[in-house]
Amino acid sequence: MQRLTTTPFGRTLSAAVLETIDRADAGGPVPHIDKWEVFRQLCTARHAFAVTDRDLTVLNALLSFHPGKVLGDNAPLIVFPSNRALSERAHGMAESTLRRHLAALVNAGLLLRHDSPNGKRYARRGAGGELVRAFGFDLKPLLARADEIAQAAQAADEAAERIRMRREEVSLMRRDALNLVLYGQETGVEADWETLLSRLMDAHRALRRRLDAEALERLHLEMSDLLRDAQNALTIAEEVDGNAAVSERHYQNSKTDCSDLEPSLKKERGKGADSELKEQPENREPRIPLGLVLKACPDIEPYSPHEIRHWHELVAVASLVRGMMGISPSAWAEAQRVMGPENAAAVLAAMLQKVEDIRNPGGYLRRLTQKAEEGAFSPGPMIMALLRGGES
Repeated sequence: MQRLTTTPFGRTLSAAVLETIDRADAGGPVPHIDKWEVFRQLCTARHAFAVTDRDLTVLNALLSFHPGKVLGDNAPLIVFPSNRALSERAHGMAESTLRRHLAALVNAGLLLRHDSPNGKRYARRGAGGELVRAFGFDLKPLLARADEIAQAAQAADEAAERIRMRREEVSLMRRDALNLVLYGQETGVEADWETLLSRLMDAHRALRRRLDAEALERLHLEMSDLLRDAQNALTIAEEVDGNAAVSERHYQNSKTDCSDLEPSLKKERGKGADSELKEQPENREPRIPLGLVLKACPDIEPYSPHEIRHWHELVAVASLVRGMMGISPSAWAEAQRVMGPENAAAVLAAMLQKVEDIRNPGGYLRRLTQKAEEGAFSPGPMIMALLRGGES
């Protein structure tokens, strides 16, 4: 169909429009393309063409007015829906909003205006009903730029895959660093573990956000440094211990462990021991399903080497994560004693989900433990608040 105009009605002509016209007219015949395939590719590569998802919603509506599935040079490429019809297919978008997004698509070089003398969109048909002239939006730029769009979509997919791989690497490095730090703490190795745990928590907060490639690369370098620091601390400790073992094999610790002087509860079931055991609640099973806890608190699952299916697995992961959150072993042990291991694990998972809002996780857990001991707290409302998206 012949293009009769190059300037839009009632609008200022721009260099972008002239460039789009030249691109559409350049070269020989363009192969036929599936209009929905090129649209899907454009959705993937939308950042490369500086268009938004709302712009694409309008383009999707315009494409729906083109008869058939294929765009080709031998078929009419001008669509001429009224604003009302276009609004209906764009999910009720307001006319002023439509105009703004249509202008964005034109400026991006994805559409051309083919305006009538009065700016209205309509078509003229011949005696046999065939379309002889139409005024509206020309889809030829999509056809002309199909290869460019496909290449941009492929580049976007490759970039997204690199980001996914980098995030995976950072997550694995974070897990390794956490295990090394916890091992160092549990074995009594002297090092600045608290600083390393604080850095790990910063990494956890960063990974909860949607990071671009540059930010993710910086985080990868930070995690590499952190992992190396944790490994070096343990290596130095092993060297020190090895030297001490060689030069001081004759040394024996004359101090008896205080736990050796205390009678075992299993061996001595006296009145005091029985009463102390009776103080612990016999039934502290959670009243909320495990699946509900995991749905409300998905951030804890990446710390497990496999899918969490049982309460004891959640307790094990929570015991691992609590050190990263800066919660002391005594605070964690007290929470398990008062609430029960399962309830304590559910509470810790909920805290991890909102860790950015908790200034002192250890102190916060102690306050919740105290409330639970007074009968004024249970994890159920906390989990349900997370499910509703509210504050816990």
